[in-house]
Amino acid sequence: MLQKSLSLTPDTLMYDLEDSVAAHLKPAARTTLAAFLSPSAAPSPSSSSAFPSRPRPEIAVRINAPSTPHALADLTDLLTHGSHNIDALVVPKVDSAADLTFVTDVLRQLLPARHSPHPPAGSKPPIRILALVESARAVTDLRAICAASPYLAGLVFAAEDFALSLSLTRTPSLTEFLFARQSLVTHAAAAGLPSIIDLVHTSYSRLPPTLPADATAPNPEWLADAPTRSLVAECARGREMGFTGKQCIHPSQVALVQAAFSPSEREVEWAVRVVVADVKAAAEGRGAWTLDGKMIDAPVVGRARGIVERAERCGIDVTAVRERWAAEVPQ
Repeated sequence: MLQKSLSLTPDTLMYDLEDSVAAHLKPAARTTLAAFLSPSAAPSPSSSSAFPSRPRPEIAVRINAPSTPHALADLTDLLTHGSHNIDALVVPKVDSAADLTFVTDVLRQLLPARHSPHPPAGSKPPIRILALVESARAVTDLRAICAASPYLAGLVFAAEDFALSLSLTRTPSLTEFLFARQSLVTHAAAAGLPSIIDLVHTSYSRLPPTLPADATAPNPEWLADAPTRSLVAECARGREMGFTGKQCIHPSQVALVQAAFSPSEREVEWAVRVVVADVKAAAEGRGAWTLDGKMIDAPVVGRARGIVERAERCGIDVTAVRERWAAEVPQ
């Protein structure tokens, strides 16, 4: 299963040591994963041969909750043997800033060079932290959680445990999670966290089995499948709320989620036109101007620049679009 994961195409591969591992198997699971992530593993996740046609996914590990005795053992084994290939740690059941302070302190203790304020030249960047928000207490303490660690890169909403925390009934509309999800997005954005990851879509289809890795839009045939339709709709709502990505639990979900959270061709074209014309407007001393009959001012330009940056991260050929609209002028 671990080796098979290298054939998948998500933005982040997350190996789980928490809920998917029974308590009595946790020591063996942690040892196995640390060995798999070791630089001596063949092939290692960082090997270019494992991902011949694309950048390798970010490698993340979900450790056990800091409140459990397993967390320190997870961190010790992983950071001692597999840290070279680990890009991020996913920390579950983060109820307070103290949970992230604990993980941060362990990172600094076990990998002092990598987490030094002045790391040596050529050293790998610090391991990032993603915090799972899954309780009422966490939602009410999001401001402190977002400021708890310099390595915090994002928040992830865990709907199932959150529903348990509040004794909620999960419904297809997800309205019972509206306040929590909006709170998460708002606090993450205010803290400048780049990753705001939405809840898992629990219903999945094993079709289509040959979904192409580079799919950019759902095929009408796929949308005939009810789980696929609901996943696409759920992605759209999450993106509208401000989430930057979504958790996947099955390979058939990956390309659909990536397509949903990538800027569309029309969005990229609009954003590039705005950015190109704004340079010329600024040279003319104009802070507000018009494009296609609509006012463009600083907030709109900021949104356009954000779309362009996201498009570049998604591998979209923004340069070609810029060349096509190089003559765009403010109206």
